Amino acid sequence: MENLKVVQFDFGFECKPILAKEKVVKPTKKDKSDFVFDFMDCLSSPIIVFKSAWQDTIPKDILGRIKLSRIICSMTKEKMASLTETLAYIMPRTYEAPMQREWANIYTWLGLQYAMQNKSKDQLEAMIEIAPKELSDYEKGLLKNLRLWIYDKRRKALKDILKKNKVSKEDGILDIQEKLF
Repeated sequence: MENLKVVQFDFGFECKPILAKEKVVKPTKKDKSDFVFDFMDCLSSPIIVFKSAWQDTIPKDILGRIKLSRIICSMTKEKMASLTETLAYIMPRTYEAPMQREWANIYTWLGLQYAMQNKSKDQLEAMIEIAPKELSDYEKGLLKNLRLWIYDKRRKALKDILKKNKVSKEDGILDIQEKLF
């Protein structure tokens, strides 16, 4: 499909013909390795959460949906953490101390998005009552910065893990795989 040549017929309209692309861009080795790293990032990167004594209280259903939400973000070419992942990050922080109004709005809005995405009737009814329908521009900026920060920390953590676990020369398999099985 990449090498498709286009021919334009002349139907008597006065317009310039569309030229077929002469140069076809082929994926490079770096593009392929970026794809592999992005896929590894979605499936095996650690989940970044707020450092707190409460970080073990994040519900398992939220933690279980993070990988899928990362894949969805990757497919939509978003280079930032997913909303579910951001919700999991903020959750332990909410137990520490009261938050500013902007962060409380962001947290409840994320909860509403999670409930809508997972179609949980009980959660959705509760979240509709307390969550804002839309975030302000300032709150959207705060959320975007947090999502970018989580994404960068997550990828840096994966790179550190890959550096520590070297590839064996015999079979090309990461040493960490032996520990998993």
